[in-house]
Amino acid sequence: MNHRAQLHIAADQPGPVISRHLFGHFAEHLGRCIYDGLWVGEDSPVPNVRGWRSDLVAALRAIKIPNLRWPGGCYADDYYWRDGIGPRQQRPRRVNAHWGGVLDDNAVGTHEFLDLCEQLGCAPYIALNLGSGSPREMREWVEYVNAPAGTLAEERAANGRKAPWSVTLWGVGNENWGCGGHMRPEYYADEYRRYATYVQDYPGAKPLRMACGPNEDDYNWTEVMMRECAKPLYGFDPMNGLSLHYYTLPGGWANKAPATPFDHSGWNEVMARGWRMDELVRQHSAIMDRSDPEKKVALLVDEWGAWYDVEAGTNPRFLYQQQTVRDAVLAALNLNIFIANCERVRFANLAQVVNVLQSIALTEPDGGRMVLTPTWDVFKLYAGHHESRRLPVQVVTEQLALADMKFPQVSATASLTADGAVNVTLCNTDPAHAVEIALTLAGHSADQLSAHVLSSPELTTCNTFDQPRAVTTHELTGIKISGHVVTATIPAGAVASLHFA
Repeated sequence: MNHRAQLHIAADQPGPVISRHLFGHFAEHLGRCIYDGLWVGEDSPVPNVRGWRSDLVAALRAIKIPNLRWPGGCYADDYYWRDGIGPRQQRPRRVNAHWGGVLDDNAVGTHEFLDLCEQLGCAPYIALNLGSGSPREMREWVEYVNAPAGTLAEERAANGRKAPWSVTLWGVGNENWGCGGHMRPEYYADEYRRYATYVQDYPGAKPLRMACGPNEDDYNWTEVMMRECAKPLYGFDPMNGLSLHYYTLPGGWANKAPATPFDHSGWNEVMARGWRMDELVRQHSAIMDRSDPEKKVALLVDEWGAWYDVEAGTNPRFLYQQQTVRDAVLAALNLNIFIANCERVRFANLAQVVNVLQSIALTEPDGGRMVLTPTWDVFKLYAGHHESRRLPVQVVTEQLALADMKFPQVSATASLTADGAVNVTLCNTDPAHAVEIALTLAGHSADQLSAHVLSSPELTTCNTFDQPRAVTTHELTGIKISGHVVTATIPAGAVASLHFA
C-alpha cells in the first residue's frame, strides 16, 4: 500500500535567495578525475578544446555548474603552484603521495584549470597550500593569478595570459585537522590568520577567504575558528567562509559497503547517514550564529557525497565507484538540506566531477566513452533553483528509521524564480513504497504544470557504457489538479520536479 504525504507551499512568501554556489563541484588530482577524465590532451582522438573533453564540458554546462574547486582535497596541501606553469614539457613530474603514489606530470596547472573554468562559464575556487607551503608561496600564487601589473603579471603574460583572471574564491588550506597537517584548532586558527593576510586584494578581485572548518561533528573546531577568526583584525576581514566536510559512508570508514548490490537495509543506511547532514549543518550554524548573528561568514559544505568501496579490479586509491538511483535520492536529500539552510550555507561542492566518488559522469579508460550518472540528472532537475528565492514548504510525511537513525520519507524544496515561476523538487527516500502526495500551492496558479521524475524499476540498476541511460529522467504522469491542490504518485526511491509556470 502506498504511503501519503502532504505538502503546503506558500508561493506568495518568498524568502532568501538560493545561491547558485550551493550546486558547485570539485575536481582533485585524484585517480582518473583530472587526467583521463576531464583532461585528455590536445592530441587526443576524443573531441576536446585545448585538452578539455568536450562532451564532459557540455554536460557540466547543461547543469549550469556555478563553481569548480581545484586542485584538492588532500592534494592541495602538497601542491606547489609553480610546478604547473610554463611550457608543459619543462614541468616537473611529482609523486602524488596522497592518491596512489602515481606520477603527475603537471600538464594541468593554473592556466589550464582557469581555461577550463572559462569554457564552463563557472567561478574558479582554488584551494591554497597551507599545510606544506609558505605564506610567500600563497601570496605569489594569488598575485600571479590576479595582479594587473608587476613582475608576476609579466611572467603570467609570458606564459600566455596577459589579463588577470580576477579569481575571488580562495580556500586557505584543506582538512588541516587531518591530511593538511594534523593541526589542533588553536594552532590552525593562528596559522590561518597569518596565511590569510597574504591572500591580498587586487583591482576587480576582492578575495573571499575560505577557512578549513570541522571534520563532521568536531564542534570545538568551529567554536575556536569563530572565536579567533570571524571578527575583523585592524580593518582586515580574515574569514569569509568556514568549510564542513561530511561523506555518507555505509559501513563506516573501516568497512565501506560497495555501490552495488544492496538490499533495503543497505538503501536505508545511506538515507539515514545522509540525513545526518541536517544535524551537522544546524549544529555548526548555531555555533556560528553566536559569534556572527548577521551571518557574514558562510558555511561551505565543500566536500560531500556518497563514499563506497571501489569497483572490483580498480586501484583502491583511485576511489572509482558506480551509482544507482539511491545516489540520486541522496543527492536530492543533501541539496534540500543546503537550501533549507541557505541563509548560512552559501557554497557546497559535490565530490567529485568524474570517475571519483559520487561523480556526475564516468569515462572509459584511455579516453573512451562517457556516461552520465543519475546524480547528473538531479543537478539538472535542481538547476531551476539557482538564484531563485526559497519558498516556505511544510511537509507532513512518514518518518522512516534504521536502528536509532530517523529520516523523512519525503524531503522537498520550493523556490520562486525571477520571472514568477515556482519550482518544486522532492525525493521519496523509501525503497519499498510509493508515496501519494497532495501538494497545496498557495498564492500561485497550479494550472500550467510540467513534471518529471527520476526513478528505476530496479533500484540497483546502473548506467553503463553500453546502456548509458538505463536510469534517467522521464515525464511524471497521472497528475491531477483541482484548484490549488495537485496530487501525484512518486515511485519508491525517486526524485521528482514540478514546474509551475
